[in-house]
Parts: sequence; structure tokens; C-alpha cells
Amino acid sequence: MGAVEIIGLAASISLLAGWRLYLCVFAVGLAMHTGWVELPQQLKALDVLANPWVIGIAGFGAVAEFFADKVMWLDSAWDAVHTLVRPVGGALLALAIVDPSDPAWQVMALLLGGSASLLTHGAKASGRAVVNASPEPVSNAVVSTGEDILTGGLLVLALANPVAAVVIAVLILAATITALVLLRRWLRKVLPPKPAKPA
Repeated sequence: MGAVEIIGLAASISLLAGWRLYLCVFAVGLAMHTGWVELPQQLKALDVLANPWVIGIAGFGAVAEFFADKVMWLDSAWDAVHTLVRPVGGALLALAIVDPSDPAWQVMALLLGGSASLLTHGAKASGRAVVNASPEPVSNAVVSTGEDILTGGLLVLALANPVAAVVIAVLILAATITALVLLRRWLRKVLPPKPAKPA
């Protein structure tokens, strides 16, 4: 696996961790534990994710998040609590993927992985707050289920194909930036302008 593929895998997993951290840890750990994913030598640091205790705790977190994310306003409270957890988790996942013998790569992975997770988490949390403003409760469950399916599918694809991981990272990044720009425009339309200060 070349440097570009490793960066793509680290980026895609970090970006997806901003949506569903526990699902990312659970899926990667389970795939490694069952032998479905055979990691190259430089990714052996991720072996800790294959520990049954780690898989169990991540699985419990994924189930809790699955249900909490379907309930209007509870999902926003869950996102608020995870504003720190997801970026730290994304940073640690990215850190585990890069070459441990190169400190420069590790610092870059830590910073960029955390930033990537925070970016997607911010877009998710902001988007869900907008969905929660809708008077009917169905849209929340539909959006949450879509996030579950998208995260799981993209994660499996990224792990199975390192080249696809690069494409996935670019697409998620572009979609996240677009979503944040659209949310900003929507907020400008919805929120009243600030009154001008008297001279």
C-alpha cells in the first residue's frame, strides 16, 4: 500500500468517524478479528481494534448511538456530548494507520485526522439541528438511517479497496464543505439580521 492509499484510508476513516465513531471502530475491529481485512505491516498498530473487549465496547456504543440518533433532539444532545469524543477518536484512528516510525507523519495524521472528524461532525450536528426543526418526526429517523447505511457502506468499501478510500475521502470532504456552506446560507435566510448600532 502506497503513501497515497494510506493517506486516503486514514482520511476516509477519520471523516467517517465524525459521523459514526463507534461504528467505525466496531466495523474495523470486527473485520480484523474475523480475518476479513488483512492489514499490511505498517497498519499492524490497528490490531488493538481486534481485541474482543474493544469490539464489544464499540459495538455497545454503536447500538446506543443507533437508537439515540433516531430520537428528535436526543440526537442533538448526543452530538453535543460527542463534539470532543469524535475528533479525538478520528485523530487516534488516523494516527494508528500511518507509519509509526515517522514522527512527522504521525503528527500530521493526528492533526488532520482530528480536524477531519471535527469537520464532518460539525456538518452532521448542524444538519441534524436543522432537521430537528421540522415539525414531523419521520425525517429525523430517515436521515439517521441514511447516515448509518452510508457510513457502513463507505467504510467497507474503503477497507476493501485502498484506491476507493482516496476517492471516498475526497467525496466526503467535498460533500461536507458543501453542506456547511448551504447551512450557512440557510441560517442567514432564517435568522433576522442584527440591528445596526447607533452612531
